[in-house]
Amino acid sequence: MTFSEWLRERSEPAWTKVVEHRFVDELFAGCVPAERMRSYLVQDYQFVDGFLALLGAAVARADRYTSRLAVAGSIGVVTSEENTYFQRAFDELDVPESDRTAPVLDPATAEFRELMADTTDKGSYADVLTVLLVAEWTYLDWASRAPDSPPPNFVHAEWIALHANPEFRHWVDWLRAEVDRIGEGLDERERARCLRLFQHATRCELDFFDAHGPVPPDVRGDGPDEG
Repeated sequence: MTFSEWLRERSEPAWTKVVEHRFVDELFAGCVPAERMRSYLVQDYQFVDGFLALLGAAVARADRYTSRLAVAGSIGVVTSEENTYFQRAFDELDVPESDRTAPVLDPATAEFRELMADTTDKGSYADVLTVLLVAEWTYLDWASRAPDSPPPNFVHAEWIALHANPEFRHWVDWLRAEVDRIGEGLDERERARCLRLFQHATRCELDFFDAHGPVPPDVRGDGPDEG
C-alpha cells in the first residue's frame, strides 16, 4: 500500500461520504436548486485565494526543480479556466459583487480556510502536499462517478468537467506520486502528522458538502405527520 493509499484508507468513512454525497448525485442530475448552487459556489470561491497561497507554499518548499514546475503549472489552471467558470456561473446565478468578494462565511468554509492558512504558514512540504491532495483527490473521485451524459445547465456541467478530464487526473496522479515519494522519507511522527492533516481536511470537505447538500425530509418538515 502506498502512503497516499494509507492516508485515504484511514480517512474512511468520511472520504467515501464526500465522494458519494447526495449533493454530488444532484449535481450529476442537474437538479441542484439555483439558490443552493449559488451558495455552494460563492462559498467554494472563497477557497481560491488560500488555495493559491497553498500552491505557492508548495513551490517554495519543494525539494527539487521538477516538483516546483509541476505545482506552478497548476496555478495557471486555477487563475484561468477555473476562475473564468466562477465568473460566468456567478453572472448566470445573479450573484452580487459583495457575495463574490466578501460573503459571510459558513462555519465549514471558515474552518477549511483556517486549515489551509495554517498549513501555508507553518507546514512542511509534506504537510502542504497532504492538504492539497485531499482538496484535489476528493474532487477527482466524485467527478469520476459522473454519467456519460452531462446535465443541461452549464453551471452544473462545467463544474463537473473541470474535475473530470485527463489533465486534472494527471495533476492528481502527480500529487499522489509526490506524496508517496516524500512519504518514504518521513519518520513516524511526521507520517502521523500527515495523517491528522489528511483526516482533518477530509472532514472539512464533508462538512462543506453537508452544508450545501439536500435537507432530509424530517428536517424540512414535509415527512409524515406524527401523533
